[in-house]
This record gives sequence, C-alpha cells and structure tokens, in this order.
Amino acid sequence: MPRRSSRRDFLSRLAAGSAALLAGASAVSCAPAAPPAPPSGGRKLGIALVGLGYYSTDLLAPALHETQLCRLAGIVTGSPAKATRWMRLHGIPQSCVYDYTTMDRIADNPEIDIVYVVTPHGLHAEHTIRAARAGKHVICEKPMALTVADCDAMILACREAKVKLQIGYRLHYHAGHQELLRIARDRDLGLPLRMTGANGFRAGSKGWRMTQKLAGGGPLMDMGVYVVQAACCIAGAAPIAVTAKEDPKTRPEIFDECEETLRWTMDFADGSTGTFMTSFNEGVGDFRADGPTGHIELSPAFSYRGVRGRTHRGALAIPNINQQAAQMDAFARNILEDTAVIAPGEMGRRDMQIITAIYEAARTGRRVEVSQSTI
Repeated sequence: MPRRSSRRDFLSRLAAGSAALLAGASAVSCAPAAPPAPPSGGRKLGIALVGLGYYSTDLLAPALHETQLCRLAGIVTGSPAKATRWMRLHGIPQSCVYDYTTMDRIADNPEIDIVYVVTPHGLHAEHTIRAARAGKHVICEKPMALTVADCDAMILACREAKVKLQIGYRLHYHAGHQELLRIARDRDLGLPLRMTGANGFRAGSKGWRMTQKLAGGGPLMDMGVYVVQAACCIAGAAPIAVTAKEDPKTRPEIFDECEETLRWTMDFADGSTGTFMTSFNEGVGDFRADGPTGHIELSPAFSYRGVRGRTHRGALAIPNINQQAAQMDAFARNILEDTAVIAPGEMGRRDMQIITAIYEAARTGRRVEVSQSTI
C-alpha cells in the first residue's frame, strides 16, 4: 500500500517545489512543480459537478478541459434548461445527468469517481454526505458548512464510506500562497508575526449569500474565510482567541440577515497577531505579514488570476496557473496514489471553529477563545 504523506512530508515537498529565496535577489521564483502525468491506462477520473452556478460554469468546467488527471463526467442540477445546455456544450450523456432527487443514483455510475459540491453553503453538508454514501470521493467548496456539527457529520460520513474529502481551498495550489507555507515552516520572518488582511467585494443586490438559511452569515463566511486561511497558513496554527466588531450598515435593506462589513483580530499562542477585515460593500483583497527579520505581502492576494507578491528580498515571480485545474488534478493524484489531501475536512472544520468564535465575539463584544477540539 502506498505510504501516506504526513503534513511534514507535504511541507517538505512544497518547499522543494518552490525555488529558494535568494538573499539580495530582485525577484523570487515561485515556479510550480511539473504538471502531473496522466494515469496509467489513460483513464481520467470522472468528476460530477453538483450545482451549475457561476463558479461551475465559468471556472470549474473550463478548468476541467485543462486538467491532466480528471474530466467532466456528470452534473447535478435542479434546472432542466441548464442540464440541456450543459449536455450540448460539454458532451455529457443523459445517463450522467441528475437532479437533486436522483443524485443518489450516482452510486451506480462507474464513470463518476469524484463529486464536486458547488451548491450554497447551507447545502454543503447534505450534498457531501449523500455523495459519500454513494461511494464517491468529494471536493466541497468553502466554507465547509454552516456549523461545526455539520462539519463533523461530513467528515464521519466520508470516513465511514472510506472516501477522501477535500475542501475547495484553491489557493493552497497557488505558488504565492505556497510561499506562506514555506515561510511558516522555515520561520523565515522570525516571530512574532504581525499580520493584516482584507477580502471583499461590493454586492449589487441581495442574493443567497446574504441569507442565514443558505449562507449562514455574510462576507465572513464567503470571503473572510480566505483571510482566515492565509493567517493560519503563515502562523502554522489556529489562533487561540479572537475579537470582532461589525461596522454600521450602510445598506440595511440588503444586509438585514447578515453583516455588511466585519473587522476582527486573531491571537496565536506564539505571540503572533492579526488584524483583518471582510466586506460585501468594498472591493478589497490583500494580505501582509511582518516579522522581526522580514515581511511578505500579497496584493491582490485572493484573486483567481493575477496574484502578485513581494517579500523583504524582492518581488515574487508568480506564474499565472489555473488554480482550479491544479486543485482538481492534485485531488485526483491523492486518490490514485492513496495519499493525504492538502486541505482535508479537518481543516475546513478548524476554520468553522474560528469563524464561529469570530461571530460570537462580534455578538458579545468580548474576546472569545477558539475551540481546539478535534474529531
């Protein structure tokens, strides 16, 4: 049986895959590893997309045409019109098209190996559990779920079915964010770190992302989770406590169920701290960490394309890869080689523990300790 990779193994390989920082150099290379070779026998793993909104239509489906190890094999949608359009555009046979009442029949389809859940946050738990019980490996978009209890149920369902679960943290496959992991491992900036970051956009009208039932919150759930991820990556740990405060609402007619803008802090056990912001009313997207011996800054930090960065040694030469294709190929490789995934359900659960604490801090005005419980 192939050896399972530990987090230490992963970080070592990650560092080897990125060029070393050269003292005094004007640019730092963040070249990614060579693309994976197709599986022996030529069969790519089949992915079924559950939910055919913008992310599936404009990003995942095109990315699947660039992948080396997987392919678009099926869809799940509640819209007959979308099903017809996708069948025509992507050559999907009727036998691989499902709606939300027939989704469980994926269990009988050998063409589908992976189910990618791209539905609203509030449906992630249901669709992940159903996919796992159908015997399929699962990628679930972020945030993992609405509650830690939902995360637990998803993890247990995948364990019981003996399938792999990955959370759709695409930036783990991006060279700029891989540099955060390398810095964390090597303590390149020294300790403690002082971090700042923000992520958000201006929403034009109320949609499902502003509802409690489908989103579970507002920009913190949808956009702030990227900042939480970046901070935990470079700190190499989860925070021990948080504080938070919601800004006054300027458009209460849109944000009647959730926050419009939220600011929070994170305190880590090693003395590192962070001050962060997320918003559905402002276009922002940057991250910076300063330590006693240097800094790293990504701006824009969380975009699908065009992420740029600098360190105290100079600009980061970041290749413009397709993050979604890299993520799906890496997961396919994990399945083929039976290795540990980079962003497992346990990571998504940790982030939900942090987000839960941030919301509690905003509600009460108190400093809230972050639960360190595991499953």
